[in-house]
Parts: sequence; structure tokens; C-alpha cells
Amino acid sequence: MTQTSLSARAWAELLLLGLIWGGSFLAIRIALDEIGPLTVVLFRTGLGAAALWLVVLARGIAVPRDMRLWGALAVMGLLNNVIPFSLMAWGQLHIETGLTAILNAATAIFGVLVAALVFADERLTPRRLGGVSLGFAGVVLAIGPDALGGFDLTSLAQLAVIAGTVSYACASAWGRARLGGLHPVMAAAGMLTGATILVAPVTVIAEGLPSLALGAATWGGILYYALAATAFAYLLYYRVLAMAGAGNLMLVTLVIPPVAIGLGAWIRDERLAPLALAGFALIAAGLMVMNSRRAGRTRKPV
Repeated sequence: MTQTSLSARAWAELLLLGLIWGGSFLAIRIALDEIGPLTVVLFRTGLGAAALWLVVLARGIAVPRDMRLWGALAVMGLLNNVIPFSLMAWGQLHIETGLTAILNAATAIFGVLVAALVFADERLTPRRLGGVSLGFAGVVLAIGPDALGGFDLTSLAQLAVIAGTVSYACASAWGRARLGGLHPVMAAAGMLTGATILVAPVTVIAEGLPSLALGAATWGGILYYALAATAFAYLLYYRVLAMAGAGNLMLVTLVIPPVAIGLGAWIRDERLAPLALAGFALIAAGLMVMNSRRAGRTRKPV
């Protein structure tokens, strides 16, 4: 698709998307006070899928009949939802909300690397390589030198979040290779449906049947991250993508961590180490380098 400049409306919706996704980290952490990480994922994918199916039906969007395509959607749900959502939710049990969001910002860094490995037209140019190098330095700085010397729950939690970003990057490549041409709302609904089918039995085995007798704060967190930060956010994501292009949309990654850091400090009294903030600055610099003077043609992610 064609890369365009950011209009005032595109800026407003991009910032709104960043605010919504930034708030999802706090919502998930609140829910984790009462339910397990896999149950968090099951509620997120199940309720998100149900909401998007209502949109599919209301808009009369064609539902694919090819079982191979449904298999590809299931793999997409595994890579883009089940694996990263589970790893990041577990990681948030042991590290701060803001740090999770900072490490999540590395998704675009790994996305460039995976694309370079998989697609012939996504080679690592000197500019991209410089951006990736800055981003990696930021990740190492955010994790902290102490975590590299020995492993504990905090270190493993940070690595789990990083593994989740790698899974997101693989999902982006899979979506480009296998889901091109599918209506984005149908792709999102199908992906979340596949994710729900995959995570449901694992959740029941590992954490038991999900209970509906939950506190108001827990339900507030669940409804926020499932409906606002998943179903509605997907619809908003593709609106901004159509208005501004994929390169500009990547700027949302820079909005999310400050929102998550602020909410974590305000609601849960979390305080991040200066190195974590410095790490985010380097990650942001890497993303800006990769996004500068992008080629006029960028591809639409799924």
C-alpha cells in the first residue's frame, strides 16, 4: 500500500490507539490479581472474537470456506495471540507494567529481522541495520546488566516478554505469506477464533474452568483488554493503516510505553529503574531510524 503523510485525523486516531494499547498492560495486570495468565488469554481471545464476529455479520463480510485458510488463521492465532499473550501475561506477574510495555516495543525490531530472513524484498539496508542495532542495545539496557549475569524469576519474565515479541514478528511474516487478500476484520475474527480453540483446553488443564464469579475490578480489566484493546483496537488499527500507511503506523509503538509507565506508576505505584527508561529511548531511536525516509511502497500487515 502507499505510504502517506499523517493527517490531523490520522494523528488523533493513532494516538487513541496508543492510549488504548498502553492501558491494556495495566488492565491485564489488574486481572492477574485474581485469574491466571492462560485464563487472561482465554477471556481476551474469546470475548474479542465474539465482538468481531458481530462486526463481520453486521457488515456482511464474506466468511472463507477454504479449510487450508482456516488452518492458516489458526497458526496466526497461535503466533499472534496465544504465545505472546500467554508469555507476556506470565511475565507481568514478575516485572512492572511499564517494563513489559518497553520490551514489547521491540516487536518492530524483531519484525524487521524476521522479514529480512523470510522475504527477498525485505533485505537489511544500512539504515535498517542501524535501527535494529539501536533497538537491540535498548532492549539490553532495559533488561539491565544484572539480569544478564544470572537468571531468576525477574530475568525469566523479561525473556518471556522478549520471546513474545519474536512470536509477534513471526506472525507478521506468516500473515503476509498466507493471509493476503483476506478482509482484515475477517482475518482478525478468524485469528482470534483459532486462538480461542487452541488455548481453551490448555487453560482448563492448567488452571481449571474459568470462573465468572470475579471481582468488579477484574471484570473491568477483562472487558477493557478484550473489547477495547483487542476487538475495537483491531478495527482502529486498520483505519489508521489505510489513512497513514504501515510505516507511520509503527509510530504507535512509541506511544504505548509512556502510557503504560504512567498508569503503572499512578495506579500501582510502580517505579522503573533509570536504565529501563534509557533503554526505551534507544528502542525509540532505533524505530525512528528505521522509519525515516522509508520507501514509498510498504505492505499491509495482517
